[in-house]
Order: sequence, then structure tokens, then C-alpha cells
Amino acid sequence: MDNHIKKVYMPMTETAFYILLCLKEPNHGYGIVQKVEQITGGAIRLAPGTMYGSLSKMEKDGVIRFVREEDKRKIYRITELGEVVLQVELKRIERLYKNAQEVMAHG
Repeated sequence: MDNHIKKVYMPMTETAFYILLCLKEPNHGYGIVQKVEQITGGAIRLAPGTMYGSLSKMEKDGVIRFVREEDKRKIYRITELGEVVLQVELKRIERLYKNAQEVMAHG
């Protein structure tokens, strides 16, 4: 993983995190917006402008890739690099959560 990827994706924005998470299965931008809203119970709503800018940048960075076009919608999927970046972020989140639990338990 090169320095550019580390600088841009660590720590990861919520938008990037949810895009990578949702692209474990092929999907398009609007599908991602819907899935994020569904899995967060409506707490997080990704704006279409943010979504499409992020998809374009993430494709250029090689963390997602264009798979095909369906009904004039671009379908993307996470790449191996994207999987690595997502796993690193999940470990970071787990560590944050574990640290917070320890501090809270010991007051």
C-alpha cells in the first residue's frame, strides 16, 4: 500500500468506509446510497454529489473498479487493495472501541 493510499484513506471518511463496505457486492452509486440508508437505519444519507465524486476518486486510486454498465448506471466492486484498506480501517475501529470500553470500565 503506497503513501498516497495511506494518506487519503487512513483514517477513512465515513463515505469511503460505507462505499467500500457496500461494494463487497457489485453495485452502482444510487444502490450504495440506498444500502447505506438501510443499514444505518436512515442515520447516514450519502449525498449523490459526494457519492459520485468519491466513486470517481476511489476508482482512480484503485480501491474500487468499474465492472459493467447496467441501464446507464456504472456498476463498481471493491478491489483487492480496497479490501486491504477496509480491513486496516476495521482493525483501527475495533482498537478505538476496545480502548473506549477499557477506559469507561475503569472510570
